[in-house]
Amino acid sequence: MPGLLRGIARTAIVAGTAKGVANRVTRRQEGRWARQDAERAAETAPPAPSQADVLSQLRELGQLRDQGVLTEAEFQAQKARLLG
Repeated sequence: MPGLLRGIARTAIVAGTAKGVANRVTRRQEGRWARQDAERAAETAPPAPSQADVLSQLRELGQLRDQGVLTEAEFQAQKARLLG
């Protein structure tokens, strides 16, 4: 019986160690992937529009609203998108 208990204990220790190592490897890989995703997102992000571009787009939206092409709610939504 003592040999059986020693074998079970040894198996539990080995399994616990293996699980701990696997968890550390998984966390490291997830961290690397998150950094790579963030770098890719930064590389592919469109450049921010200049202030002159935003002003001209706001003027165009105002004209479309005045002409009745856009409702006030649509105008406000587009304005928030441009300024946000």
